Amino acid sequence: MYPSERLKGIDTFVQAADTGSFTAAAERLNLSNSAVSKSVARLEARLGRRLFERTTRRLTLTDAGAAFYAICVRVLAELGEAEAVLAAHENEPVGRLKINVPVAYGHMQVMPLILQLAERYPQLMPDIRFTDRFVDLVEDNVDLAVRISATETWPEALGRRYLGAERLIFCAAPQFIERQGRPSSIDELHRYDSVLYGRADGTTLPWRLPREGGTIERKPMDGRIVVGSAEAQVAAVKAGFGIAQLATWLIEAELRSGALVDVLPQSAVDGLPLHLVWPLSRQLVPKVDALITLLAERLRIA
Repeated sequence: MYPSERLKGIDTFVQAADTGSFTAAAERLNLSNSAVSKSVARLEARLGRRLFERTTRRLTLTDAGAAFYAICVRVLAELGEAEAVLAAHENEPVGRLKINVPVAYGHMQVMPLILQLAERYPQLMPDIRFTDRFVDLVEDNVDLAVRISATETWPEALGRRYLGAERLIFCAAPQFIERQGRPSSIDELHRYDSVLYGRADGTTLPWRLPREGGTIERKPMDGRIVVGSAEAQVAAVKAGFGIAQLATWLIEAELRSGALVDVLPQSAVDGLPLHLVWPLSRQLVPKVDALITLLAERLRIA
């Protein structure tokens, strides 16, 4: 079946479902009652499923019809938005823009940029979701996401742009250094209290220790405090509870103000790579293209 064949009867079906009768749908579409009835019948024959329970007073969706209706409404909405963008607004981003970002990174780095974009384009409506769990962009109908992960294989349906890698440093509060001193090498870190990031599975994120020859040792540590939030981890370190290995994007303000100090500058290492990721089917939509351009420029790590 040609792809265009699958669109036949969709609008008629949706109108019949919305109005609850072929007669009302015919009036909306400026068609005859018979034309609407036959269009829905042909659609049911093609799908091999009944979409409506018919009574003398009203049409009611079957279970299959209700599921099909939800998909049809979404498809028609996306087609309508695409036509509106191309016909009325040329290259100006308009409409709902669904964005998925990691919690801490999204709050601190991405959110200010999205607000700038929304201010520049008043008809753009960002829908921003913060989560550290994996999200299927195609399945969840997400326009664009930021991923911080070591993923090496990517689905063919996704486009991506590499932003760089995190820079990880060992840091502590000045009061902690006054109380316990400063380590002179990474081999002394185990002697000091530490604040670790706790994963959802109950394990802690190991520290990445630079070794000779440019290799990295991933070493589990025993922390005095374990927290499952990056922002809470920063708070615990600022309060003087120990040393932590943190991404510089997370503690830029603290490093500038002196609230945190890099205790082993020679031991900074690269962390996880950052990518912008989007469904290829959405790439040429102006609102998505505008955000890709803005975020790629402003989030890139030198």
